[in-house]
Amino acid sequence: MIETAGETLAPKKAAGSKVGSVRAVGTRAVLAELSGTQDVLALQALLLEHPLPGQLDVLAAAETVLVTADSPVSARRIAAALLQLDLTAPVQRDGELVLIDTVYDGEDLAEVGELTGLGTEGVIAAHTGQIWTVAFAGFAPGFGYMVGENQALEVPRRSSPRTAVPAGSVALAGNYSAVYPRRSPGGWQLIGRTGAKMWDLDREQPALAAPGHRVQFRAVRDTVTLGPERPAQDRAPSVPAAEVASGLRVVSPGLQSLIQDLGRFGHSGLGVSGAGALDRASLRRANRLVGNAPSAAAVETVAGGVSVQAVGDQVLAVTGAPAELAIETLSRADSADDDFEPAWRTVPMATPFALLDGETLTIGAPESGFRSYLAVRGGVDAAPVLGSRSTDTMSGIGPAPLAAGQLLAAGGEAESGVVGHPELQPDFPGTGVTVLDVVPGPRADWFDADALPSFCGQDWEVKPQSNRVGMRLQGTPLQRSRQGELASEGTVAGALQVPPEGLPVLFLADHPITGGYPVIAVVVDSQLDRAAQVPIGGKIRFRWVPAGTNDHAAATTEHTTPEQEASN
Repeated sequence: MIETAGETLAPKKAAGSKVGSVRAVGTRAVLAELSGTQDVLALQALLLEHPLPGQLDVLAAAETVLVTADSPVSARRIAAALLQLDLTAPVQRDGELVLIDTVYDGEDLAEVGELTGLGTEGVIAAHTGQIWTVAFAGFAPGFGYMVGENQALEVPRRSSPRTAVPAGSVALAGNYSAVYPRRSPGGWQLIGRTGAKMWDLDREQPALAAPGHRVQFRAVRDTVTLGPERPAQDRAPSVPAAEVASGLRVVSPGLQSLIQDLGRFGHSGLGVSGAGALDRASLRRANRLVGNAPSAAAVETVAGGVSVQAVGDQVLAVTGAPAELAIETLSRADSADDDFEPAWRTVPMATPFALLDGETLTIGAPESGFRSYLAVRGGVDAAPVLGSRSTDTMSGIGPAPLAAGQLLAAGGEAESGVVGHPELQPDFPGTGVTVLDVVPGPRADWFDADALPSFCGQDWEVKPQSNRVGMRLQGTPLQRSRQGELASEGTVAGALQVPPEGLPVLFLADHPITGGYPVIAVVVDSQLDRAAQVPIGGKIRFRWVPAGTNDHAAATTEHTTPEQEASN
């Protein structure tokens, strides 16, 4: 049966099944535990070939498969259905073969030869002499964990990770091989390099080697060089600045202003998180006020300070963290030379208003909350990436942060001929204590009996190092009851991961899709918007969802197999 403190959602299946147990990950996702990589591949293939009702996304990892659902009810049903799947005859996917030419001159090649006892030439022969299968993605878009046909190249990670690994580096760690798609920190053993572009958004399938693909490495002697990595901000906008006849000119971007919609989903298998607006309700409200579709792109800004000037007459609305909205206009002075002098007016929050050609809107510092949303009628017309215009600060996918002088074109996302009525907004968190409801995480059983009361019995302060990836919290550290490492597994927005120092990190929309630290709890989905509005220096107190509520029931309802039902 299901136990709420991070223990299994369901008992092991009958003999012959490869699904071990299923754990809740918040209220809209479940984690299936399996006996090894082959079972992970089998379940992943089965779910991709035959999706379960309500299934949104599937993310395989070393020993688990995370399934995200469209609702808490669907998550319950998926948890029960996973226990009934027969993995003894898995669905076979096409398994496209990808050839990767590799120069074997990596810095760790000689050391790997010593660790494996194969020598340098033996390592090259073993690496090129077998077919590798991409089991799952993680770490960065295009970084595929590949499993081989044997264990001859099993080696540990480096004791001291490198601060920068060049793009195209071919590497080994544990039983896996991989190619670094871009320059990044890393602790894998480097045995070679390739010029193959592992991640390219200009391709229909951005990942050269996606989960399910087979990979053959081929040794070459020619020098292989990757072209310079193209940063996100160098991508061409959907509408060139010279052609923007209607939209907004950025006068000042403030501390950080990003283009966001409701996010990109279904791409976790490629190593891409959902991203999107952190306060989804505020984004929808802003779009509704100007007559846009709910998912139209808008500007998300933190701590105020952003200023935009209208190019052509525009209809705008600002929602989220309440702040003064000041409009500067130019009026003719009563002087002989007909100079213009500035005049000011203010407009209310959560209300549609006109910003006439040449007028400038400035969003002041929030009175409470942290993030505000600026919508323009028609939506911000930015180039979509994987079906979304959202900026993902973790992977660099999507539009670059706004910059002074940038022109934002207004698009065609208006779906209503009229604007909305002014709306009431909820109360937003301040520097006091914000209470957030949580359900037990999938690894709450990694913590001792004192850690769980301590987690919910103290106020956690939001540290300045927080961002869209996660909120770093300061308080009395939590103690684990288990030592050692947790194999990387899928995670979700709202997860509270606890690194070895014992201070939780609350994952937000740009979080890494997999993590190797235990998740003690998960904020219920309905309160993620509120969590994202807690300002730096604000305090959070977590509260276990009371038994019997809908959110709690979605994560803890008992599941039984047909065999158990027959014996009851």
